Amino acid sequence: MSQEFRIDKDSLGEIKVPIDAYYGPFTARAKEQYQITMLPPHRNFIKAFVMIKKAAAITNKDLEVLPSELANAIIQSCDEILNGKLSEQFVIETLNSGASTAFNMNCNEVIANRALEILGKRKGEYDIISPNDHVNMSQSSNDTSPTAIHLAIIMNCLDLINSLDVLIKSLERKSLEFSDDIKIGRTHLMDAIPVTLGNEFGAYVSAIKKCKDFIQASLDQLNFIALGGTAVGTGANTPKGYQNLVVANLARISGLPLKPSQNLFFSLQSKLEVANCSSAIKNLALELTKISNDIRLMASGPMAGFSEITIPAVHAGSSIMPGKVNPSLSESLNMICYIVVGNDLAVSFAAQGGQFELNVMLGGIVKSVLDSTDMLTNFLPIFAKNMIDGIRANKQKLESYVEKSPVLVTLLNPIIGYLKAAEVYKESLSSNRKIRDIVLERGLMTAEQFDQAMSKEKLVS
Repeated sequence: MSQEFRIDKDSLGEIKVPIDAYYGPFTARAKEQYQITMLPPHRNFIKAFVMIKKAAAITNKDLEVLPSELANAIIQSCDEILNGKLSEQFVIETLNSGASTAFNMNCNEVIANRALEILGKRKGEYDIISPNDHVNMSQSSNDTSPTAIHLAIIMNCLDLINSLDVLIKSLERKSLEFSDDIKIGRTHLMDAIPVTLGNEFGAYVSAIKKCKDFIQASLDQLNFIALGGTAVGTGANTPKGYQNLVVANLARISGLPLKPSQNLFFSLQSKLEVANCSSAIKNLALELTKISNDIRLMASGPMAGFSEITIPAVHAGSSIMPGKVNPSLSESLNMICYIVVGNDLAVSFAAQGGQFELNVMLGGIVKSVLDSTDMLTNFLPIFAKNMIDGIRANKQKLESYVEKSPVLVTLLNPIIGYLKAAEVYKESLSSNRKIRDIVLERGLMTAEQFDQAMSKEKLVS
């Protein structure tokens, strides 16, 4: 079946565009170049750009530089897109040209052509509503793209924070459930003074809460946006009063506490605020990796490992070994976290890769952060429900490790001294006898003294 085309024209000349397409000539040229992941652009990247276009149209209308009829058509077009229409017309990947110029124009053209239809005109009649002169009025890719990146990352991070809350609640429940389960602590992967399993899970709670706080703090800086800086930060081609008004309109539309940048030159040149947010997400990944690895070690076994906890079986662990249960969800979380760390490195390189008045590596930056937050947002509730909630303490194994561990002699230091305690430790290790028997045999303590020193209160004080 042959494809019908219309002829659109831009500054490079005429080009064929599919007759039903709402995008135009710039997009038609660009979509042939940016076939990288072959994935559609991120939903929040589209949403952020369209909200910016709506805010700009409202502002330009209020400042009487854009005729009301054209502005109203553009605003209606944006509202339709924000309500889910025409999403298939955004055909430029999140990772595209420097400063995401191609994606900015994809938005301008789709909005313009739908606005033309609203006015009863044909697609491509850009002398009536122009993607550049009207939809992009008072803007540049150089200020809309950094602004859209901030908005998209904020929206994604707010979803991530909700997922973190789910994980935190699961860990808190386990911390309480395991509060009386004494186990051998481990430092250097060697036996150490006892803790409770609840102590360990309580530490996980604190770690994830701190990570959440750091991510939230980074969003406070992302609320300062570059919109109004246009090409280089001078605000060229904007009417008087534009910056403050367009930011206020965008804040109202997005529901976010957005503020005008305190230095527009900085906001176009530097990606410090985004890099800071990416770093906070990376640090979350590091803590999650540690927690995941602890769970894998505690669950190892059931015969030749630690086997201190049992984990739920989410599927068969092996295609050849019947009955095997693997920490599959922990392994998956590890892999996600490794990718998040790699994405942060990409952001780091891109953040230092700008020159003079603009960082052009914006597509790579936003794709990396959005990919990281999407993976964590989607998976953490699953990990909480299907892994953390199903963990059970192997009480018999925990008690046997505590009872047999020579490291308990550490608690006798204040009574028998370090050197005698070391002798008892060595004898216990070499003879496989209990510390209690050796201490009483040597007459170093009475049975009552020993039992008092090894009480639960002393063990986990």
